Amino acid sequence: MLQKLKKVDYVIVFILFLFMGISIMAIYSVTMGTKFEGSHIKMLYFYILAFVIFFGLILLDYKWLIKYALYIYLFGIALLIAVNFFGSDVNGAQGWFQIGSFSLQPAELFKLILIIFLTYLLMKRPKAKLSLWRDVLPIGGLTFIPFALVMIQNDLGNALSYVLILLGLLWVGNIKFLHAFLALIILGAVAVGGIFSYIHFHDNIENFMKSIGREHWTERLDPWLVPDKATPKASYHTKNAKLAIASGGMMGEGYMKGSSVQSGRVPYTYSDSIFVEIAEEFGFVGASVVLLLYFILIHRMILICLECRDRAGPLLIVGIVSMMLYQIFENIGAFIGLMPLTGITLPFISYGGTSLIINVASIGVALSVRVHGHEVSDDIIVPTTSKMTSTKTKEA
Repeated sequence: MLQKLKKVDYVIVFILFLFMGISIMAIYSVTMGTKFEGSHIKMLYFYILAFVIFFGLILLDYKWLIKYALYIYLFGIALLIAVNFFGSDVNGAQGWFQIGSFSLQPAELFKLILIIFLTYLLMKRPKAKLSLWRDVLPIGGLTFIPFALVMIQNDLGNALSYVLILLGLLWVGNIKFLHAFLALIILGAVAVGGIFSYIHFHDNIENFMKSIGREHWTERLDPWLVPDKATPKASYHTKNAKLAIASGGMMGEGYMKGSSVQSGRVPYTYSDSIFVEIAEEFGFVGASVVLLLYFILIHRMILICLECRDRAGPLLIVGIVSMMLYQIFENIGAFIGLMPLTGITLPFISYGGTSLIINVASIGVALSVRVHGHEVSDDIIVPTTSKMTSTKTKEA
C-alpha cells in the first residue's frame, strides 16, 4: 500500500484540498444569515466522504472497474429509470433520490459510469480504426439511452455532458478522420441551423415548448440567443450575474462584501452561481486563480495519460478530462454570455454532495491510472457477456 501511495500525484491532491478551502469559504460567505446557513459544514462532510472514496479508488486497480463495466452500466441505467418513477423534483428536474438528509442524483453518478463503460467498449476493439457501423453507431446508441432518460428528467446540462464524453472518447478511441470530419460538419450544421431556427421561429418554438411542458428551456435559451425577447424573469439570473462579475473589477469587493451576491440578487450563489461570488468578492485575480487551478489539474491528468502504458488508462482520463472541461466551460460561460444557463455545477466548488463525490472519485480513478498503469502493459481482463470466463486484450 505504501508503495502505491508513493506513486500518487500529490500536486493533484494539494489542488483538491485548495478547492475544498475555496468551496467552504465561498459557501460560508453567501449562506450566513440565510436559510442555507450551515451548508459549508455539510460541504465539509461531503468532502470527507469524497476523500475516503478518493483514496479507496486510488488503491483499487482501475482495471477491475473496466472488468465489471457492463454490470456497472446496467446498474446506472436502472437508477436512471427508477428515479423517473420514485425521484424527487428539484427546480423542475425529477432527478434526485432523497435518502434522509442526503440527495443522490443518478445523472451525476452516470457520468463516471459512462466513462468506464465506453472505455470497456473501446477496449474490446482492436487498435485498428473504428468502424462506423460496427463500432461508432452502437457505442453512440448505448450513450443515447442514458441521454434520453436524463432528458426526460428535464436535466439538459447533465445530458449534454454525456455527448461530450462520447465525442472525447471516440476521438482518442481511433475514429476514422473522415468520420470525425463528417460528424463535425453535421454537428456544426445542426448547431447553426438550430440557432437560426430558434431566432427566426422563436414564437412557434416557444408555443411548442409550452405545449409539452418544457417552457423553462426557452427561459434559459432566450437570454443567450434572443435577449430582446427574454422575459424579465428569464433574464434576471444571467443579467445580475454579469453585473456582479463586472462589479468585482480587478481585486474584488472583498470577502463577504459582494454587493450583489450578499443581497440575494444573484440566485443559487452557493451552488450553480458560486463562480459569480468568487468573481465579485475576489475580482479578476480571484477568478483567474480558480481557472489556473483547473488548468494545472487537467494538465497533470494529461501527463498521467501520456505516461500510461496500457490502452484503458488514457481512455479513462480523456473521458474524465472531457467531463471536467464541459462542466467548467458551461458553468462559467453561462454567466458571461458564452453559453446558455443549464444548471450545471462548477466542479469541486459548487455545493452539492453527489456532484462533488463523483468529481473527486473521477480524479481518484485518474490517479489509480498513475499508480497501476505501469504494472501491466495493455493487459486488461474483460469478461464476456455470455459467461463468467475472462479474456485478455493485448496490444497490437
